[in-house]
Amino acid sequence: MDYFSELKGQKVLVTGGSKGIGKDMALAFARLGADIVITGRGEAALAEAVAELQQVHGRCSYIVADMQDVEQVYRMVDEAADRLGGLDILVNNAGVNIPKPAFEVTEADWDSVIDTNLKGTFFCAQRAGLHMSRRQRGRIINIVSQMAFVGYIKRAAYCSSKGGAVQLTKALAIEWAKLGIRVNAVAPTFIETEFTERMFADQAFYQDVLSRIPIGSLAQPSDVTGAVLYLASDLAGFVTGETIRVDGGWTAI
Repeated sequence: MDYFSELKGQKVLVTGGSKGIGKDMALAFARLGADIVITGRGEAALAEAVAELQQVHGRCSYIVADMQDVEQVYRMVDEAADRLGGLDILVNNAGVNIPKPAFEVTEADWDSVIDTNLKGTFFCAQRAGLHMSRRQRGRIINIVSQMAFVGYIKRAAYCSSKGGAVQLTKALAIEWAKLGIRVNAVAPTFIETEFTERMFADQAFYQDVLSRIPIGSLAQPSDVTGAVLYLASDLAGFVTGETIRVDGGWTAI
């Protein structure tokens, strides 16, 4: 069986697609021949990522948008659907974290995390779902975190946002099942990227994280991408409302 061959020519939108796991997922879709739009807030990083994507597949482009601004989200999704000639797959990957002790979290910190990770995820899915409903098919994949299921220090807002996104995934899956839209999520543990490299310079923190992962290592971007490709493919045609935990066993303890 030629796995994932059905993704060729699919119209894919990846938010937060300029770096890290977002870019890794976009590259995987591009290698499979999907047409892709990536989004983010930094135009320079987006342009650099698209240049790399276009070496693999020509029909790749970017749109600058801030997930905290609902009007920008709506315009971004509409423009992506217009460019691509429809929308088959949305990967809701954009997210932020402001790690602070709970006593030090400000209202601005809370709003930034919740507005990006939960509000932005909902309104992006809402707009994408509207486009998908016209053709009675589509896949929405929300990137959440294993911290939707467990608590951790300095992440009160982050855990709240990701836990909410898991429940949002279930609610949308139920409501949109009759429209042919499958809504699922992927919950990674800490991933080895350029973003976490500075974080793990703190050896005590690094060792604490490793001690909670039975497999004994951090996830790689490709680990998350594999789960996303599965949920985007025909292999997951009867899967909706689920969250795949790519956490090395963290939440199995």
